[in-house]
Amino acid sequence: MSETESFILFELAGATYGLRSAQIQQLEMVGAVTPVPNAPAYVDGVVSVRGQVIPALNLRARFGFARKAADIRTRLVVVKSKDRSVGLLVDSAREFASISQDMIQPPPAGVVGLSGDYLEGTAQLGERLILLLDVQQLIEMPENHATQTAKAAV
Repeated sequence: MSETESFILFELAGATYGLRSAQIQQLEMVGAVTPVPNAPAYVDGVVSVRGQVIPALNLRARFGFARKAADIRTRLVVVKSKDRSVGLLVDSAREFASISQDMIQPPPAGVVGLSGDYLEGTAQLGERLILLLDVQQLIEMPENHATQTAKAAV
């Protein structure tokens, strides 16, 4: 019998994504986001969640989709990886699913390089295709472009 794991499913730009429940601290309505100077384009700023200030990553921007204004369904999914908490802004999140290990397939070969390393796999739930994300890779922030340029010049 295959081992089953719990995932939180969320919607983003018409697709369904999944994150392991064990890596999620909480789901919140989106409050005020304070912009931060010189942050990567996909970091909307910082938010205060239960007294803790954390970065808010806009997953639409992170994945290259058009941004959209927050609405009543927009959620902040607070995840934790390596003692670091980050809020992920998603279109909606309100569903849990149990997915067995034998249902998880590796990402298709043609999209691995395009989607970064954060696409861990896919799972078919009925008629829906779920894209499973690797939280650690997702929240890693690449070095600032200016830093990379300066290193290249040396």
